[in-house]
Amino acid sequence: MHKKIDRIGGLLVDGFHYLALFAIGGTIVWSATFAFIDMTGRGHASIEDILLLFIYLELGAMVGIYFKTNHMPVRFLIYVGITALTRLLVGDIAAHHRLEWGLLVVPGAILLLALANLVVRYSSARFPSASTESP
Repeated sequence: MHKKIDRIGGLLVDGFHYLALFAIGGTIVWSATFAFIDMTGRGHASIEDILLLFIYLELGAMVGIYFKTNHMPVRFLIYVGITALTRLLVGDIAAHHRLEWGLLVVPGAILLLALANLVVRYSSARFPSASTESP
């Protein structure tokens, strides 16, 4: 009976897992589509708009990788953070048309995320998880 309950529980968890992934993926496609329609309606796309599309692309790739491997690709979250901060930086400079010392915080955060990405890549290459090791 315990094995049967475990099997039913596993099916329910897997079902929720796939449903949530499809919902997240659909939301990403929906949001990206409306952002693209908004850009075409205006007749042009700013650099912020293009970076927003890259964020949607990275999120979609992350969902796809997670769907195929059941592993959260942390590097893609870092890429999304770097792209979002770059979008913030470009938007702030475009809005104010001046460089201030306070703007150094955003490139500093981008540098920290890039270093975090380097650590994650090095760690995954040097110390692979048991599921990614070759036999």
